[in-house]
Amino acid sequence: MNNTAPNLRPDRRPDLATNLRIAVLRLSRRLRTESTLEVTEAQHSVLSALYHLGPMTAGKLAEHDHVQRPSMTRTIASLEERGLVTRGSDPADRRCVVVTTTDAGNELVKEIKRRRNAWLDKRLAKLTPAERQVVGEAATILRRMVEE
Repeated sequence: MNNTAPNLRPDRRPDLATNLRIAVLRLSRRLRTESTLEVTEAQHSVLSALYHLGPMTAGKLAEHDHVQRPSMTRTIASLEERGLVTRGSDPADRRCVVVTTTDAGNELVKEIKRRRNAWLDKRLAKLTPAERQVVGEAATILRRMVEE
């Protein structure tokens, strides 16, 4: 593997952290643009959180996505208008409003995941078996880094 950056002086080659950051950001951006035509990335993030973690209040969703509550309220309203989420009262505390995905919202999350995996599978298929093994090992290490 060539780990020199094109068009850079030898003394200006990015270090490992820079190369990794750039690669991860570009891959993430590319995966997002390949598959979220129906919803914005912020909307997909909310749907995905609800799908994987279950119903939540707007406050918990805002905290989860690191956004302000008014921004989350707008996102939820947009998703509700499109029939992807519903709002209802919390059985444990009727004063709280809980957001839940609809069947259409769940299906959209699954479809976006399918598309992202398909895009990535095509690129992985072009790698040699040795490269795929390295990527697999790197994925395991990266997950461990994030989870620490």
